[in-house]
Amino acid sequence: MSRDTNMSSAEVVLGFLEEAEPWRLRSPQFPSKVGGKPAWLSQRGLPSLPGLECEICRLPMAFLLQVYAPISGQDSSFHRTLFLFCCRTPECYTRNDSRCMKVFRSQLPRKNDFYPYDPPPDDEPPSDPNQNESVLPVSGIKLCWVCGCPGNKACSRCHIVTYCGKHHQTLHWKHTHKKECCSQEASIATTSPFLLPESELVTEPEEDDEGNEEDAEEAEEDSTQRGVDCPSLADTLAETDLEEMALHETEDNKVFQRFKKRISPEPHQVVRYSRGGSPLWVSSQHIPSDQDIPPCTCGAKRVFEFQVMPQLLNSLCVDSTGASIDWGTVAVYTCSDSCNHDDQYCPEVIWKQDFSSDQHSQSKQS
Repeated sequence: MSRDTNMSSAEVVLGFLEEAEPWRLRSPQFPSKVGGKPAWLSQRGLPSLPGLECEICRLPMAFLLQVYAPISGQDSSFHRTLFLFCCRTPECYTRNDSRCMKVFRSQLPRKNDFYPYDPPPDDEPPSDPNQNESVLPVSGIKLCWVCGCPGNKACSRCHIVTYCGKHHQTLHWKHTHKKECCSQEASIATTSPFLLPESELVTEPEEDDEGNEEDAEEAEEDSTQRGVDCPSLADTLAETDLEEMALHETEDNKVFQRFKKRISPEPHQVVRYSRGGSPLWVSSQHIPSDQDIPPCTCGAKRVFEFQVMPQLLNSLCVDSTGASIDWGTVAVYTCSDSCNHDDQYCPEVIWKQDFSSDQHSQSKQS
């Protein structure tokens, strides 16, 4: 996101995937990106295992994306990035269950221990032959070869490559390290198969489209007709159940059609950012109330900040036979005060909403 990302509820910024030179996706450039390894912001207080485990299968999660979203006028959030992680196990993506995903917020003042005061140059910086990408340059924190998260567990043979835990050490050993370990030709810079494909997230404002709100009004104007003949209590209950089911299906379809209409001008959008705004839901089911979103640990209310769109799944290469990582939309809620935690990465809240089965088939066709 750009430096002036300070949204009102009426403004929406759309994120799109774009190829970029690798150096543009590293931490000193403050990137927004999808896939690859995290470009960590603060080099202190990084999330690590078990905090980065899927709460369902307890395996390490993969980095999904990060959004650079500073807050204008708030010095402690001059640099601010949200990091989203997801499980790679398709079976963990049960309906409307968010436990397979996690999000963390990191922020820094303009004057900090890790980055220059002035903005980064637009040109590629000179490479440092002594720089080891598996170690954070300022703090010296070692990173896992497989996922790029903190990892102090070194290979017991070469003592060069480090891992976040036994699972990723085994994965690397089977992939290439069994052949490369202790070899002078060993390359620790090869790409891990665990990582998702890497792209830059570029943004542009969503154009106002008059009539977007008309669908919302139509959703409220559903038929209120009720049967007046009530020959028996059993018949009345059966008829009422059928009417409620029909009304529910109608409302669900209207929400989905509104979703499709809203994104149709920019069908390749993968992120919608609107801090303090509202998500664009794919279904009338499983929409959170204010009580469903817990307040921040500081006591402040959490507000919607951005959502991940289903279109992103097309670029992740995560389909597998019979199952796949899947979602309708993933909404991220963050502290309304963006409170400071002394460089610590602060967990925020995810709300995953899935398509109904009928909607899923429609979304595949469109």
